This record gives sequence, C-alpha cells and structure tokens, in this order.
Amino acid sequence: MSEPELEDFLILRDLDEPLSGETFEAAAEGSVDAVQDLKDEGVGIRWVKSDVRTQQDGAVVGTVCHFQAEDEDTLYKHADRAGLPVTRIDRHGKTLANE
Repeated sequence: MSEPELEDFLILRDLDEPLSGETFEAAAEGSVDAVQDLKDEGVGIRWVKSDVRTQQDGAVVGTVCHFQAEDEDTLYKHADRAGLPVTRIDRHGKTLANE
C-alpha cells in the first residue's frame, strides 16, 4: 500500500491562556502521540516543525506549526486528539529567510 501524497500546511494555534514551560511540554508530547496514533491508523500526517510564541516572561501563548498532511480534515483530527486549538489553517507557501 502506497503512502498518500502529503501537502504542506501552517497551523496557527492561539492559546486561551498562557502556558508554563512544563505544561507546554506535556501538550507537545500529546501532539507527538496523536501524530503517531494517526500514522499507525494509516493516515498521512507528518510534523515538520513548530515555532513557539511567548510572552516576555517566557509563558507560551501559541504556536505556528508546519505539518504535512493528506488534507485539512486530518489536521483537525490531530488537534482534537491532542486537545489543541486550531485558530487557522493555511497552505504553506514559499519560505523567505535572511541567511
């Protein structure tokens, strides 16, 4: 059985309340577990990277996550299983960098 073709997406996650580092780490582990569970079920999904958004005191207020998935519904399934919010999903375009 061949793997489904995956598209690149960016997911904006705004948290209702800032999270401490320890609480955020637990949420990140839940996300990794949810990805693995979906993969084990044959769903096409892959986490690429996440940029963490913080307040000045270091509390996490959200993330911008880059995922590859077979479709947007897969990303909502992942978020539901991981207990994570989805503020917005966009297709990933060109990366601009100052290197």
